[in-house]
Amino acid sequence: MDRAAIHPDDEGRAQRLTRVPFHLYQNPALVVREQQLLFEGPVWNYLCIDGDIPNPGDWRTTYVGRMPVVVVRTESGGIAAFENRCLHRGALICFDNAGNARDFTCVYHAWRYDLSGNLKSIAFRKGVNGRGGMPDSFRPEDHTIRKLRIATISGIVFGTLSNQTPAIEDYIGPEIAAALTRTAGRRLQVIGRFTEVLPNNWKLYAENVRDTYHASLLHVFFATFRIARLSQGGGVAVSPNGGSHVSTTLAPVSEVDDSYAGMRSVDDGLRLSHPGLLDFQDEHGDGIRQQILSVFPSFAMQRTYNVMAIRQFLPRGVDRTDLNWIYLGYADDPPALRRRRLKQLNLAGPAGFVSMEDGCIGNFVERGAAAAPNGVSLLEMGGAGTESQETRATETAIRGFWQMWRRLMQE
Repeated sequence: MDRAAIHPDDEGRAQRLTRVPFHLYQNPALVVREQQLLFEGPVWNYLCIDGDIPNPGDWRTTYVGRMPVVVVRTESGGIAAFENRCLHRGALICFDNAGNARDFTCVYHAWRYDLSGNLKSIAFRKGVNGRGGMPDSFRPEDHTIRKLRIATISGIVFGTLSNQTPAIEDYIGPEIAAALTRTAGRRLQVIGRFTEVLPNNWKLYAENVRDTYHASLLHVFFATFRIARLSQGGGVAVSPNGGSHVSTTLAPVSEVDDSYAGMRSVDDGLRLSHPGLLDFQDEHGDGIRQQILSVFPSFAMQRTYNVMAIRQFLPRGVDRTDLNWIYLGYADDPPALRRRRLKQLNLAGPAGFVSMEDGCIGNFVERGAAAAPNGVSLLEMGGAGTESQETRATETAIRGFWQMWRRLMQE
């Protein structure tokens, strides 16, 4: 289209999605604003999987952005989540990663809460020997911890602090919901956990999981062993609000390829000493070798061959991110498939053959743009919109992320 024919309003909207100023990754003040407007706003934050808390009293700690949260199975079998902060002086209520309890007691002054986060009792509320204590007008029921609304889709538990957040299925859109259900449609089981510290702003990693353009360029293992090349089939689906996506890479058209003999690359002669690492079972019947799915703001789910993993990325400052890797299997995995999953965990994670470069590339951007706050990131691969595309040579999902980020942040 002739640029002269583009309406100025349309060109302005395109500029906001295809030109991202580097100061949006560098400004410390945005850490506070993002917590208030974004993580605590009308979004769905990943909390845990249903199988993490199977029994009444089972609990797990996590975060919504920088806000500590307890997720717990209640006596009735439901799921509750609330801020991990005592109403008295603000201390953490739960310190460990997980456990089982009949109720929760703050270690500092022994204020006690039930499994739904309701304040039930206060140590020495009436004082001692008629002296001290809380005033007679104090009513525990008038003081409440911040609680989250809960949504569960295919055994994955999300929470929100906003009453304005749409239903989870509407929030992520039908294509992403279908892909999530296909992957997580059976009972999930955690088979491993790691936390990786990334030396970069969290938004750089949020972009990275949506960046289908870089996979076979940055990750040499991907291209060398034909796991994900842009020439293979697949594409990118983006939710209507832009915030969620799913990208897929299909198996090569023909497995009869000289490059597969001994798992050898025709390009550079690289060879696997254990070719069985890339044995593949098409357990979902869809021919997908690599799939990355995201839910705004900080959730991604990966399938690479028979590896399944959730990635939860959380801001720890303007230039630090905690990336939690949660490796998954199905509870009914046959032993041979479980062994294959455990072996293929070497593909993904902090030192994974197909993901280790992601641990440093965000910092390369941080360092490269350190003196260019008014410079911009250029995001025009595949156009200027956020529509789904039948190619992975596009940045449409990254533009979708920025569309939702700008709307929530009122930027």
